[in-house]
Amino acid sequence: MLYTFLVKIVNPFLTLINGRTRIYNRENLPDGNYIIVAPHRTWMDPVLLALAVWPKEFSFMAKKELFKNPIAGRFLRSLNAYPVDRKHPGPSAIKTPVKFLRNGNLSTIIFPSGSRYSDKLKGGATLIAKLANVPLVPAVYQGPLKFGQLFTRKPRQIAFGKPIYVDRKKKLNEEYEAELEKKMQEAFDDLDKQIDPNFVYVMPPKPKDDDF
Repeated sequence: MLYTFLVKIVNPFLTLINGRTRIYNRENLPDGNYIIVAPHRTWMDPVLLALAVWPKEFSFMAKKELFKNPIAGRFLRSLNAYPVDRKHPGPSAIKTPVKFLRNGNLSTIIFPSGSRYSDKLKGGATLIAKLANVPLVPAVYQGPLKFGQLFTRKPRQIAFGKPIYVDRKKKLNEEYEAELEKKMQEAFDDLDKQIDPNFVYVMPPKPKDDDF
């Protein structure tokens, strides 16, 4: 399978140029499927998070524009990626990950802010978790944010928090959504402090032509 093949190439390559990833609290990862939720800090963090929990495999959301090229689309689908219209997400943005989580062995990674250029959390992850009946696992990444920075040997560090369970008996209203978002944000802050008490993430300016 292409997913496994690439893992066995990319992981050793990253270790060669940047050293091994420092992983904290891996014991917090539950059995079965789950949703990793994390601040979106670099285009690399979906890959880095997935590598950190290998051999568990993941599905990924990717903006639909990446699938326009038939070859690129076929390649992305072979890596368990599926297209999402980020400007106008339809029902498939919820139904597709729920299907993966409920009917297979694939977990998923969702960035609740939806973008590297925002820190405002959105409710998609919590709704998917409730419908699929899987926990949310908070995670943070600290380290190089661009590919070239990997060669500086600044370490890649990832920490996982304790699972957050969405009560399926409770209505996912504005109040409960805010409660879950608060738990996620508090977990992100605690994990960042665990890795580096002095860590501060500086959000990059959003490019004018960026789609997300």
